[in-house]
Amino acid sequence: MTLIADILEEPMTAKANIPDVLAARVSRATVIRRDEPLAKHTTLRVGGPADVYVEPANEDDLASVVKFCGENEIKFFILGRGSNLLVRDGGFRGVVICLSQPAFSKIEIVGERLHCGAGAKLKNVSVEAKRNNLSGVEFLEGIPGSVGGALRMNAGAMGGATFDAVESVRVMDFDGNISEMSPKEMAVDYRSCAALKNHIALGAVFRCRILPRAEIEQCMKAFSEKRWGSQPAAPSAGCIFKNPGAIPAGRLVDELGLKGARVGGAVVSAEHGNFIVNDGKATARDVLELISILKAKTKAERGIELHTEVEIIGEEN
Repeated sequence: MTLIADILEEPMTAKANIPDVLAARVSRATVIRRDEPLAKHTTLRVGGPADVYVEPANEDDLASVVKFCGENEIKFFILGRGSNLLVRDGGFRGVVICLSQPAFSKIEIVGERLHCGAGAKLKNVSVEAKRNNLSGVEFLEGIPGSVGGALRMNAGAMGGATFDAVESVRVMDFDGNISEMSPKEMAVDYRSCAALKNHIALGAVFRCRILPRAEIEQCMKAFSEKRWGSQPAAPSAGCIFKNPGAIPAGRLVDELGLKGARVGGAVVSAEHGNFIVNDGKATARDVLELISILKAKTKAERGIELHTEVEIIGEEN
C-alpha cells in the first residue's frame, strides 16, 4: 500500500501530488483536476476551490478513489449538481468526487420501475417517466439536482419527497463494497438520510404506476407554474432553512419583513423568503452572514430556532 506520507514530507507538496498518485490507480477516462473552483459547480455560484476534483469513469474507479482517501486519511465529499450546497470561500481541503460521467447517469425503464444512476438529473428522470406514461416522480421535475443528491437529503417539492417513490438504493461503503438497501434500512427522515452519511448512493429504483401521458403532463405543468410563480430565477441554493413545525420558513421570513435583506451580494429573495440569491457579486461569507441575521431575528422576535437545510462545507479564507 502506498501512502502519501511515504512519498513526500511537506504537506503542500503532498497535496500537489495527490492527483498523480490517484491517476495511477484509476482508468484514463477518470477526470482529475487540481484546485478546481467549486463556485462553477454549485447553483449558488459561490465558494473556493477543491484541492482535488475527481469525476470517476465507473464504479471501480470510484471505489479506488474512496479507498485511497481512506488509506491516506484524506477528506472527501460527494458532489451532485451543487444545489442545496454552500461552499465556504476558502474551498475544500481534500478530494471532491462528482458522479457526472455517463456510467452514473443512466435511466432505464423496467416495467413500472425507473432504474436511475446517482448522477442522473432529476428533470431527466421525470421527463423519461412521462415519456413512458409512468407517474409518481412528477415532483422531481423542478428540483435542480441529481438522484444521488436527492437521496442524500430526501429532497422534496410540491408535497412529495424522494423516498416516497424509492423502492431500493444501490450504495457503496467507504471501503468500496457495494450493496442494495431498502428505504427502511436507511433511517430516512425529513430532509435527511442517515445511511448516506457513511455510504455513497450509486443509484435507485423508483416505483411508478402507469397513467395517461396527458394526466402526467398536466400535473407537471401545474407544478412548474406554481414553482416559477413563487421561486426566484436568480442563482440560489434552493431553500436555505428547514421548515419549523409551526410555520413554513419562507412565510416566517416574509412576516418579519426580511425579504430584500442584504449582505454584500447576498439577498433574501423578493419572490420567496426561504431563498437567498446571488446578485452576481456574492461571496460565501456574505451568504453565511445573512443566514446568521435571519436566524437571530426569528429567534429574537418569534422564539423560533431555524436550522439550515443547505449543506455547508469547506474552510474560511
